[in-house]
Amino acid sequence: MKRQERDSEATISRRTLVQGLAACAGAAATGIGSALAQTGPVAPPSTVTSPPRDFSPRGAPTTYFWDPDIIAVDPSFNDLAQPNTAIKRLYTGLLWAEGPAWSSQGRYLLWSDIPNNRQMRWSEDDGHVSVFRAPSNNSNGNSFDFQGRQLSCEHLTRRVVRYEHDGTATVLADSYNGKKLNSPNDVVAHPDGSYWFTDPPYGGQLYEGEPDVAGGPSNSGGKLNPRIGQPAGFVPGKRELPTSCYRIDPSGRIDLVVTEEQVPDPNGLCFSPDYKKLYVASTGKGPGDTGPGGKGDMFVFDVGTDNKLTNHKRFSDFMVDGVKCGPDGVRCDVNGNVWCSSNAGRAVGYSGVTVWSPDGKLIGRIRLPEVCGNICFGGPKRNRLFMAASQSLYAVYTATQGAGPG
Repeated sequence: MKRQERDSEATISRRTLVQGLAACAGAAATGIGSALAQTGPVAPPSTVTSPPRDFSPRGAPTTYFWDPDIIAVDPSFNDLAQPNTAIKRLYTGLLWAEGPAWSSQGRYLLWSDIPNNRQMRWSEDDGHVSVFRAPSNNSNGNSFDFQGRQLSCEHLTRRVVRYEHDGTATVLADSYNGKKLNSPNDVVAHPDGSYWFTDPPYGGQLYEGEPDVAGGPSNSGGKLNPRIGQPAGFVPGKRELPTSCYRIDPSGRIDLVVTEEQVPDPNGLCFSPDYKKLYVASTGKGPGDTGPGGKGDMFVFDVGTDNKLTNHKRFSDFMVDGVKCGPDGVRCDVNGNVWCSSNAGRAVGYSGVTVWSPDGKLIGRIRLPEVCGNICFGGPKRNRLFMAASQSLYAVYTATQGAGPG
């Protein structure tokens, strides 16, 4: 019997499936259901599934053959999703989870809890969660390069750093053309030894970093004191640059690769598996942002052998069933499909993860009870999707593998 499309509202358990096959032996295969879209956003504080689902370790196990919150919008997604596995909440109690990254050598997941000014670690061997680094300078995005070294984007210090194998830290970028960076957000490594990162203004928020000095874009009235809560000698900065994307050359040179006019408020970014395309998410305006402002879209560029970007175009507007599923963090799998965290605000049931084919077609969704900020593939086989979502960390196994390190 061919694989059937999954219904987001009415799924069948393994036992029911076996009974149904036995009862219908010899009959023509029929569709399980076709309602791939919700009837509309669910008003908070309701959950998506009925009865309400408990994602915690105390909750009842998911008994469905397909997790009810993993939806195949297109039949091709059935080849990417793993049927006999469930979404699991691995940890909760964070303030704003971001920047998950997988250490293949260490077999642990690292992620940021930005407002708490710390990095957390989940160990694959026993599921233990601990504070990995505190303070973290309000780090946001993290990744690992091809040598297994950790990369971090820091809001507070407005820089990109690399943690070396000997325990020292190297500042990779903190300025461009003599002007201080805004608040680096996400970073990815390239096989040629370069690092590419985005620089939106979100670290100018009091909650996720520090506002500008008096008169700066995020503190124009001068009523906020950015020194409160910081160590003696802390020198607050002031936003000086537009929102852009940069490339750190192995020589240390920093090049502007994407302008604010091309992708306003750039956020998450990733390369295609062959490194011939670069995807960049464009989110909403940051504090004091006077630029064009992002609209929750994603853009894609062709990457030339000279590292020049061409053929700039919008990949998707991330409208799903009339709901804006704003992109943030993004990763590609080995087949070039684009997996992206989804922030649908109060449209319960649309936050989580959206999955797109390389040509921009929505093929799948993973629904979470929280807004999802960022994702990465990990696990010993790199076939587990980790999702940093607001106050919690979630994970689910897939039938594919993530591309690239980190």
